[in-house]
Amino acid sequence: MKRITQITIVAIISMAVVSCGDSKKEGDAAVNEKKAKLEKLKKEQEKSSLEISKLQEELSQIDTSSSNPAKIKLVAIAPLVEQDFNHYIELQGRVDAENISYISPRGMGGQVKAVLVKQGEGVKKGQLLLKLDDAIQRQQVVAAKQQLGAIQSQLALARSVYQRQQNLWNQGIGTEVQLLTSKTNVTTLESQQQQVNEQVKLAQEQLSTASVYSDVSGVADIVNIRVGEIFQGITASGPQIKIVNTSNLKVVSNIPENYLGTVQKGTQVIVFLPDANKTINTSVSFTGASIDIINRGFVVEAKLPADGALKPNQLATLKIRDYKAFNAIAVPLNILQNDEKGKFVMVAVDEKGKLFARKRMVNIGMLNGDQLEIKTGLNAGDKVIIEGFATLYDGQQLKTSN
Repeated sequence: MKRITQITIVAIISMAVVSCGDSKKEGDAAVNEKKAKLEKLKKEQEKSSLEISKLQEELSQIDTSSSNPAKIKLVAIAPLVEQDFNHYIELQGRVDAENISYISPRGMGGQVKAVLVKQGEGVKKGQLLLKLDDAIQRQQVVAAKQQLGAIQSQLALARSVYQRQQNLWNQGIGTEVQLLTSKTNVTTLESQQQQVNEQVKLAQEQLSTASVYSDVSGVADIVNIRVGEIFQGITASGPQIKIVNTSNLKVVSNIPENYLGTVQKGTQVIVFLPDANKTINTSVSFTGASIDIINRGFVVEAKLPADGALKPNQLATLKIRDYKAFNAIAVPLNILQNDEKGKFVMVAVDEKGKLFARKRMVNIGMLNGDQLEIKTGLNAGDKVIIEGFATLYDGQQLKTSN
């Protein structure tokens, strides 16, 4: 009995497993069937939608009842005109001065005895800015002049002796050796006089280096030197005196090398200075002759007019024209649409006294702000739809709000 019971239990379990397996297979089959049915319905729906759109488009062209006001779309249109089209590169730059002088000593520098300019003051070219200690240089000038005086006295005596020897020789008195010796003394002293003259000039030039002058006219932008300090020109903390001429300003920027062929001297530039809220129309006055190996660009400069509101190192935005097309067609960027055939624009066409929407396939060019250049597909006089174009179909009747 015990063995029969065990066999019965095993049989029941086996039937349950088989039953579960069959149920799982039936469930998977039902899911797959529903998926297939859903996919079929989607394809039918897509096909129906395409057919509906096609029929609506065809019907709009042949059904005179389409003039029903409920089916006429209200739009805004704008006629196209030929115009010059420009494209600009927008870059960041800075204002710089044509003449900036970092004053430095002509000699070795020295201790400052007097500062004759204040920061922010205007200075003229050649104006004395600093007076350095010149005691040693003055002594050298005095010594050189004393030496020159002694040589000149000796030379005067030697010339007198030579003249007397020459007169005696002409009278047959004296020897030739005496005459040649006196002449040699004169020549030697004349050479020494010339050398000492150069020494005097050198001492005077060294003395003049104690006076520091401005080599440009402008404004003393930096005066970082005091009496008693050593004037060197440039220190670890920067220039000690900086003169800036703000009458000749320029804006400087760096352009990527791929614009090398389109940006040249004379190219139009629009400069905007945000801090001064000024816009200046100018042109490229200089382009660099080499490409920077690090940033792969070249320097470009444009001159700016004199303006008290402009300062060196002021930030600026440059719009440099790199493309110009004459008698071009341009449309607002937002009216450009796409479909499986390409890019197109909706235009309004007068057909037998009624206005209809027509699709025009276009080839586009450059973009300037929100204006897009149209290479082909549109002509001057075409009326593009600028409002209400999104839901239009080719052939739909229109009415305008303008």
